[in-house]
Amino acid sequence: MSIDRLRIATRKSALAIWQANHVKAALERAHPGLVVELVGLSTEGDRRLDARLSEAGGKGLFIKELEVAMTDGRADVAVHSMKDVPALLPDGFALPVIAFRADARDAFVAPRHRRLADLPAGARVGSSSLRRCAQLLARRPDVVVAPVRGNVNTRLDKLDRGEYDALLLASAGLDRLGLSQRINERLSVDASLPAAGQGALGVECSSAREDLVDLLAPLVDARVRDCVLAERTVSAALAADCSLPIAAYATEAAGALDLRALIANRDGTRVLSARRGGVDPVVLGREVAEALRAQGADALLAALRESH
Repeated sequence: MSIDRLRIATRKSALAIWQANHVKAALERAHPGLVVELVGLSTEGDRRLDARLSEAGGKGLFIKELEVAMTDGRADVAVHSMKDVPALLPDGFALPVIAFRADARDAFVAPRHRRLADLPAGARVGSSSLRRCAQLLARRPDVVVAPVRGNVNTRLDKLDRGEYDALLLASAGLDRLGLSQRINERLSVDASLPAAGQGALGVECSSAREDLVDLLAPLVDARVRDCVLAERTVSAALAADCSLPIAAYATEAAGALDLRALIANRDGTRVLSARRGGVDPVVLGREVAEALRAQGADALLAALRESH
């Protein structure tokens, strides 16, 4: 049965709408005549702005309502930021497309300081990511990290009002919203290793809908898919939720993958890291997870979970 109309479930934030429209345009180019509509939804992650994501239940809060919309027939597919997608999907769902990766690096944004290194001791740095905060404190234990929630523009407004001296955000989100000029410094992956899937988009659908998998096939990017799969396998192998201070980033060259990952405690005083190369993303991700486990990753993750 051919598909002539497709409904994409998306969050209502400006960035989520941009991402959904990006996928919509790619589908319309691949399938002339296909009618693609957006179904905007508010998620629990959008509504619960009074606590860190790690305390509110993790980044999976951003996708549950979208999956419900697919289950009850209000939408056919959902578009996500891959860094928000838990390593293990609920039964009955699949991610046939992982693609459209933009700059995966973290961004340093500040009104008065050109680089992160220029921040004075005691500066207040806002971030909603335990991963970013832990890596920042590992390098700059003299600054103060503070949670900041809300969409990108809300966070920038808080910065401009003087509530923070600087923010750490995703470069990809700022670029996609036309806010690249706000970035003072794009942090190297050595300074701030990205989250698994950061900068990439995923398209989720029912695993039983082979017709949708076929329709989405032209959007597949094998290089991005394999890199993100390797990254996500680290988290899955360690049973680590993406809201914990865990990072994983892979690159591909000439068919070979280079994967690095780290886990830190909240204040950055202990950082475990590993790096391996290989061809099979799943095997590679498991090897890196085992290298972290050999350094004590299980005990560190258990302590992090207990401290929630």
